[in-house]
Amino acid sequence: MPAASLLPLFGSAAGPGTLGGPAGGGAGGGGRKAAGPGAFRLTEKFVLLLVFSAFITLCFGAIFFLPDSSKLLSGVFFHSAALQPPPPPPGGQPRAPPQPGGGPAAAAAAAAAGGAGSLERIRADHERALREAKETLQKLPEEIHRDIRQDKEKLLQDARGRKEAGGPGLPQRLFRQPVGAVGQEPADPAVRQRRAKIKEMMKHAWDNYKRYAWGLNELKPISKQGHSSNLFGNIQGATIVDALDTLYIMEMKEEFKEAKEWVEKNLDFNVNAEISVFEVNIRFVGGLLSAYYLSGEEVFRKKAVELGEKLLPAFNTPTGIPWALLNIKSGIGRNWPWASGGSSILAEFGTLHLEFVHLSHLSGNPVFAEKVMNIRKVLNRLDKPEGLYPNYLNPSSGQWGQHHVSIGGLGDSFYEYLLKAWLMSDKTDEEGKKMYYDAVQAIETHLIRKSSGGLTYIAEWKGGLLEHKMGHLTCFAGGMFALGADGAPNDKTGHHIELGAEIARTCHESYDRTSMKLGPEAFRFDGGVEAIATRQNEKYYILRPEVIETYMYMWRLTHDPKYRQWGWEAVEALEKHCRVDGGYSGIRDVYNNHESHDDVQQSFFLSETLKYLYLLFSEDDLLPFEHWVFNTEAHPLPVLRKDDGNKEENQK
Repeated sequence: MPAASLLPLFGSAAGPGTLGGPAGGGAGGGGRKAAGPGAFRLTEKFVLLLVFSAFITLCFGAIFFLPDSSKLLSGVFFHSAALQPPPPPPGGQPRAPPQPGGGPAAAAAAAAAGGAGSLERIRADHERALREAKETLQKLPEEIHRDIRQDKEKLLQDARGRKEAGGPGLPQRLFRQPVGAVGQEPADPAVRQRRAKIKEMMKHAWDNYKRYAWGLNELKPISKQGHSSNLFGNIQGATIVDALDTLYIMEMKEEFKEAKEWVEKNLDFNVNAEISVFEVNIRFVGGLLSAYYLSGEEVFRKKAVELGEKLLPAFNTPTGIPWALLNIKSGIGRNWPWASGGSSILAEFGTLHLEFVHLSHLSGNPVFAEKVMNIRKVLNRLDKPEGLYPNYLNPSSGQWGQHHVSIGGLGDSFYEYLLKAWLMSDKTDEEGKKMYYDAVQAIETHLIRKSSGGLTYIAEWKGGLLEHKMGHLTCFAGGMFALGADGAPNDKTGHHIELGAEIARTCHESYDRTSMKLGPEAFRFDGGVEAIATRQNEKYYILRPEVIETYMYMWRLTHDPKYRQWGWEAVEALEKHCRVDGGYSGIRDVYNNHESHDDVQQSFFLSETLKYLYLLFSEDDLLPFEHWVFNTEAHPLPVLRKDDGNKEENQK
């Protein structure tokens, strides 16, 4: 700063143009008083000014450049808050009068003490910040990015928690009794009797689970104890959640009530464990959503959305294709180590769509639907070999893994969800419709074959070569083809129904050609055999539902009585070979005349196998297809009508 500009602050020899002269506007029109003998000379004033300026700069610079300077300013220099009288205590009681000895001196002492405490806090904050910075610098870039994402997720969860604390965390929703939640009794007494038998089977399975494994994931019916799969991590109660809707539609009201109470009090997702995103979604999220839509109990909606939010970090990949495995506490994901160089699996990341669209519908949060719609964007950008979808996709590169195509394990429910997404959207999801029918055309061209004995089957495709094997899981496709027949292009409705019927026949043959009349895990069409398992590790039956699922769809869509007859044959085989004192068990070899039980009552036996059997012997008004779609775990989800949102708004 130029010295001349500082002089007026301290005064100088009076003269024209200075503050002391007429031009300066001094009082009385006279000049400034002359300097006396004790006055500072100009150079001394200038030196003092420089010292004073340096001191001020040092003080304020230190204040503003120290860490957390705002705390320093408010805590050290401004003690007005400390000097204000404290607010009165709660309850309206008068505060005691000030004690003698108070006053300005005491207030000053308190202020000084407060200032010292503030400085101590600042120092502690500064040291902690230094430690955190040092730890951060030692991390890899990937870990830093992951921590940032986790912090963002935590902030979002905290915000949702604050919202919930201040009011309902989910938008209010008027519950309307769904169409077909409970149907009429079958008119035919024989059918009614058979349906009652299936309900008794459900009671036997449920009562033994309750007696020997209550609150655990599954039951070991031979050992009469609980069984837990690592697919669910530390989340417990898979059988309870999976069975909720079956209990409801069978009108097992007391059992449904006790299951609901367990969910309310004990179902906990705050666990430090790695889970299968696919299995937890189809069983837990699907089961909770279905239970809510059937009963209207708000606890099921709340739990479903809570779990859905915990699954969102699985999508934190470069492409948005989710990881197969997720630690739901840390948010760290990975893929199965055996899956084609760290790839995600088509049937896993492709089987989230129905549940996540409903999570957005019930929560008002579009993020769930956005995540699964992004999966389609990634798939639609890729070239498909011969129009087929390989089972493996790398979530980092966005490229296919090895070219293995299957409509059974690893691929199955991806195709199912394309069709059902279209149906669930009230047939407005044109993208899902096109993807489904294009895929079916490629499957017909490259995978569907007919054996020399006239059995239609779906082979597997490995790099252009066919493996003439069909899995039990693939048998769901008969029902899928029939369900999608109504929307088939180019007047192919009848063709798709016939294709479904042929697959149903082949799968029935796979049951009928075993000693126990229960189907093997996989069966082959080569080496002179048809619909028979030739390898020991393919001869087991673990209470799977897919064949009975196809019977149910074929009955509903054709009313051909053979499907009910085939279903009853399966009931008799289950009762003869799988029923034990402690529940129902899978079989190690269905070609052996002597049972060797695997000692596991799968949760999907209650969710799928028994539900599909019950529906097979029910009237069509129970969960009618025009109002409901089933997720791949047989949990019914309502069709989202185009005018549902408007109706809800008008009724609020």
